Amino acid sequence: MAVFLERDGILTVPKIVEGSQVPPLTMDEFHINKDAIGLFDGLKAAGFLLIVTSNQPGLSDGSLSRRDLESMNAALRDAFPIDDILICPHDADDSCGCRKPLIGLFLEARRKWKIETGTSFVVSDKQQDAIASHELGCTSLMLDSPWLCNERCDFTLNTLDAIVKKILHLQRQH
Repeated sequence: MAVFLERDGILTVPKIVEGSQVPPLTMDEFHINKDAIGLFDGLKAAGFLLIVTSNQPGLSDGSLSRRDLESMNAALRDAFPIDDILICPHDADDSCGCRKPLIGLFLEARRKWKIETGTSFVVSDKQQDAIASHELGCTSLMLDSPWLCNERCDFTLNTLDAIVKKILHLQRQH
């Protein structure tokens, strides 16, 4: 049982450039979502693995340094009870299998952690994660945002608190 968490827009405050959400490229641009701190503790207590999945194309084009990414990951681990962080470093033009909405990152986590995806959840604010969740057979819980259309979403909720409560409710029903 796992909850796959999108990094940017869920665990961090989204960086918006010209109306689009873009990943932060430096620690100065990286800001933990303080409203999310503590929310995921109940999921850990309920036995869920917490796995962060994130596209970070700045690694392949050199705009994001490995050092800054490691600092960002350390900040996430300090703020949240995360079990693993899986990153796709590729650009959309690289034709890799790990760039969401493809499911390579999720398959890596499934193998590594022996996760049953049918009893797992994906939490995001982006359509790419809803598409991946559908492909994996996970339940998708999407935070309402401008980067989400309601295709293939199991649930769209207005707050992270509501998402966590819904996951715990769904788990009790199994």
